[in-house]
Amino acid sequence: MSLAIKVPTVGESITEVTLASWKKKDGDHVEMDEVIAELESDKATFELTAEKAGTLKIVANEGDVLAIGAVVANIEDGGAEAAAPAKESAPAAQPQPEVVANAPAPVAAALASSGAVEIKVPPVGESITEVTLSRWIKKDGEAVAMDEAIAELESDKATFELTAEKAGTLKTIAKEGDVLPIGAVVCTIEGAGASQPATTPVTPAVVSAADESPRGGAAVESAKTYASGTPSPAAAKILAEKGVNAGSVSGTGVDGRITKGDALNAQAPAAKPAAPAQPAAAPVVASTGGARDEKREKMTSLRKTVAKRLVSVKNETAMLTTFNEVDMQPIMELRAKYKDKFKEKHNVGLGFMSFFTKAVTEALKDWPAVGARIEGEEIVYSNFADISIAVSAPKGLVVPVIRNADSMSLAEIEKAIVVLAGKARENKLTIPEMTGGTFTITNGGVFGSMLSTPIINAPQSAILGMHNIIERPVAVNGQVVIRPMMYLALSYDHRIIDGRESVSFLVRVKQLLEDPARLLLGV
Repeated sequence: MSLAIKVPTVGESITEVTLASWKKKDGDHVEMDEVIAELESDKATFELTAEKAGTLKIVANEGDVLAIGAVVANIEDGGAEAAAPAKESAPAAQPQPEVVANAPAPVAAALASSGAVEIKVPPVGESITEVTLSRWIKKDGEAVAMDEAIAELESDKATFELTAEKAGTLKTIAKEGDVLPIGAVVCTIEGAGASQPATTPVTPAVVSAADESPRGGAAVESAKTYASGTPSPAAAKILAEKGVNAGSVSGTGVDGRITKGDALNAQAPAAKPAAPAQPAAAPVVASTGGARDEKREKMTSLRKTVAKRLVSVKNETAMLTTFNEVDMQPIMELRAKYKDKFKEKHNVGLGFMSFFTKAVTEALKDWPAVGARIEGEEIVYSNFADISIAVSAPKGLVVPVIRNADSMSLAEIEKAIVVLAGKARENKLTIPEMTGGTFTITNGGVFGSMLSTPIINAPQSAILGMHNIIERPVAVNGQVVIRPMMYLALSYDHRIIDGRESVSFLVRVKQLLEDPARLLLGV
């Protein structure tokens, strides 16, 4: 019995995921709870496990965007042990074409009168009601083998292969580009295949070689299958974009199929220069310009979601930014004096982020509207401070949350930042670790940014932007001195935060940072 493995529910707001990679190959034997694939949402990465032991039959391809509940693969009973009898029975089936060819007329007539099988559009997802026939892999009148891919179907969420349900001759009904409802007839497969008798003249040569070396003959026949050199839908698209012929690519997938990785590694054919047509112009072009290649890369789910959220915030909030500057010398002197003892006692470094986080939590106590949010026609105020810290991860920007930062010490904040930043770099952040938050801090200074206007992290109402530290001349007590200065930017939603509150909040942060003793005394 076959068991369908579907995309699990991974979060309340997540409606689709991307199949990032397969950990097991089609036809592999898998154990129960073994990891078979990696799924990627706009917020995190998840592992898909086998719900029972058996043989894996892959349905979706790497890069496909799948809805929650969509079928990813099937697991069939049996495994590696069941493959041996099948292979042993294969040689016995080889002489059948010759027997059929020499069969009496009544037997041949019976075979010819066997009914055709209709190939219909299969159900491909709960929410998908129609598909598009993007291309025919096999042509009308060609002989096809059982389970051979004959066409490529495309929905609004993924691409699927349509396979033959029996061996025979293909008779196409639908055309490329047709939009077909689920259950519509795409083609029929008739008889036992018109091209099979044509291959029988080759059989004696193969059989004679097998007589001389049985093992060698078996190897010749098993080296090539219908899947050899056939690209998967994702691989076919990549090869088409590169202009590479599938026949020039060697497949490393199951039965020699060309995988997405093979297509990505395939080299585009070098353009042949038309030197005879323009002998004088060719040297000029070659000497004045280099390569003008372009690379197309599909946006990840995370990148698409970040793009939608940022545009939504710009369109739906009355965002405004106010600026100030901070003299970082007091904090830098404090760090230089106590950083070694701090690390020795707490086993974590003393950075700037803990000072800024602590200063923000204290300022939020004085100006709670900066940490509020709008829900419908109500303003929600929080008596706690969950601070979101923007982190640049390999797959994009993520914003993990430090819970109850207002009740944490500098050492506790530093430890929480180290843990969350490590998970972000390894793509191991969970949904709960990135949801919520009452205020966000982002540090563009680590990349050299001097000044910016950060965008609010919805549904929050404000975000503080840190920048690089530059020594600049400033006036102190009537004298010009050189001090390490940092610009601060506070972007806020003007719908619920007035100018007085935003400016006063930023001034309060400035006071706490320029006099760190205030953080300890709470004044």
